[in-house]
Amino acid sequence: MDTTPITIDVNIAATLDKVWACYTKPEHITQWNFADDSWHCPSVKNDLQKGGKYIARMEAKDGSFGFDFEAVYDELVPEEKMVFTLEDRRKTTVLFEESNAETKVTITFDAEKENSLEMQKNGWQAILNNFKKYTESH
Repeated sequence: MDTTPITIDVNIAATLDKVWACYTKPEHITQWNFADDSWHCPSVKNDLQKGGKYIARMEAKDGSFGFDFEAVYDELVPEEKMVFTLEDRRKTTVLFEESNAETKVTITFDAEKENSLEMQKNGWQAILNNFKKYTESH
């Protein structure tokens, strides 16, 4: 598969265990997993193990559009790394690194072909920024 990797990251003023919990537990994911306040994530299933499936329901709050974001875990090292494959076979890697009471989250994902690289990067970064805001205020 010929894809372009995109990398985004954020530093979060929180411990690694808190960041991991907020990133992986469905009750937290539904609170931050959207790029814009006009969207929400009403449900998440997360089977956090190799071969396990992740399904997040993404919907516009006005009900005009929605989709399931689905992936299968290829590799999982708790509080360190997750690698998963999306439904369309694109790969994503998420790294967690704690240093000086902060945790850096770095995501590298294979771009899709429908939207511009800039649009994809900005969208994923907006979700990651929302995650940071939620985690630091939770």
